[in-house]
Amino acid sequence: MPTTHFRIPEYAETLYKGMTTWQSPSNIALVKYWGKYATQLPKNASISFTLKNCYTRTSLYYEEKNRAGFEFEIYLDGRREISFEPKIKSFFRRILPYLPFLENYKFRIETSNSFPHSSGIASSASGMSALALCLMDMERQMCPKMTETFFLEKASFLSRLGSGSACRSIEGPLIVWGEHPDIENSSNLIGTKYPYPVHSVFEHYRDTILLVDKEEKQVSSTVGHNLMHDHPYADSRFQQAENNLSRMIPILKEGNLKEFVQIVESEALSLHAMMLTSNPYFILMKPATLEIINRIWNYRNDTGSHACFTLDAGANVHLLYPKTEEKEVRNFIETELNLFCKDGSLIHDEAGHGVKKL
Repeated sequence: MPTTHFRIPEYAETLYKGMTTWQSPSNIALVKYWGKYATQLPKNASISFTLKNCYTRTSLYYEEKNRAGFEFEIYLDGRREISFEPKIKSFFRRILPYLPFLENYKFRIETSNSFPHSSGIASSASGMSALALCLMDMERQMCPKMTETFFLEKASFLSRLGSGSACRSIEGPLIVWGEHPDIENSSNLIGTKYPYPVHSVFEHYRDTILLVDKEEKQVSSTVGHNLMHDHPYADSRFQQAENNLSRMIPILKEGNLKEFVQIVESEALSLHAMMLTSNPYFILMKPATLEIINRIWNYRNDTGSHACFTLDAGANVHLLYPKTEEKEVRNFIETELNLFCKDGSLIHDEAGHGVKKL
């Protein structure tokens, strides 16, 4: 699929003024990507659960203008965030060849999250995908014959140009991003639905996010990805991820939770190992993160549970478990893990099916 596939030569309709609102979820990678090249392309393929309750809602107000250049303001929870504007301007520059109408409108972007921003719950993924969907909604109105398939694919394509993992937030529940020899139709340009059989045990899979730290993380994901360029272990890490994704195919088909747990936790620790061994090195985990991990291991050893942890680029812990274990695991969270969460904060989530228009 060439990038020219996403260019529309002319529009049938003209918009003057209006607004649109979309809700886009975050996602949690099971096999991680960490490191990219060229314009937001991944060094290895990844697979993620799309979430349901962790999401960004974005309203885009637009009004036609005659002045040249980009013109926009962005608001988070009703408060203008000038600090976000350089990232949005960079995003607009990247997507201008695919959405040439961007310079013809003045925008007001109002956004809010159902979870703490920049704390390692992939707020850039949900935020950039929600904005991309609003812009695609505009283009679809200008191009009424646009198919739903094209709409979703281009939304994923544009989302990636804002935040790599954002392309995995458009659909669900399992999304692959990155070309992989064992996964049909996988692509570096967009996130694609996992195409093979999935055991019923993974339906509505639970994810309780234990909020160890609600503050903005000390090192951004963008900086972390860039440190992989000269990382001494980068090539072996990329190969490890590719191998783990191959191993996931029979695991997802057969419902082998023991092997699922092993890969998911190994991937989380490998991600943070890259941070620990980069130059400069950094640590995003907190003491409470490690305490929670150890308690999960002890709980699993004592009970035979299939609950496991994963981590994004932050201190917060995603506790994954099958729906059939929900009652027991929730009790474990309340009795042992809740005290390590900041102000007792956590989010009960589950695998979801992607975006929605509001």
